[in-house]
Amino acid sequence: MERVGATRDLVLGYVRALYAINEAMRVAIPSLERLADIVGLARSRQISRSDHVGTYSYTVHGAGCRFVSDNGTEVDVDFAADGSEVFDLWRLRWYGLSLPEPLDATDEDLRSAVGSLQPLLTEVRPGWFSVVKQSLDAASGDQVV
Repeated sequence: MERVGATRDLVLGYVRALYAINEAMRVAIPSLERLADIVGLARSRQISRSDHVGTYSYTVHGAGCRFVSDNGTEVDVDFAADGSEVFDLWRLRWYGLSLPEPLDATDEDLRSAVGSLQPLLTEVRPGWFSVVKQSLDAASGDQVV
């Protein structure tokens, strides 16, 4: 049971980190209306595909972006056609392994943790998840249990 709780905390940590990145990047790059805009700005060469902004470095890739905080924690996210942030179990696992105290969660534990966090998270296509918009603010604070 302890492992399941730790994995659930890992998933919530990813969501909170994604929220913090969204806020920090929008402050640092005022032309960002949403985090997904970073891909378009890089493709149009308005910003570099890879740079350091505030406490994060970022690297735009394909349909998403990898963010690394100054402490080495990595958050990799893809963007759906509507601009929403989407992630899979691999991205959650990689986040866990990059934490200052790494957590190597199994796919089974991650699936269970993600399932326990509905309606905060929703499966947008098989194996890919997104944070429900109205739940994003709750994820940044202590209201999520």
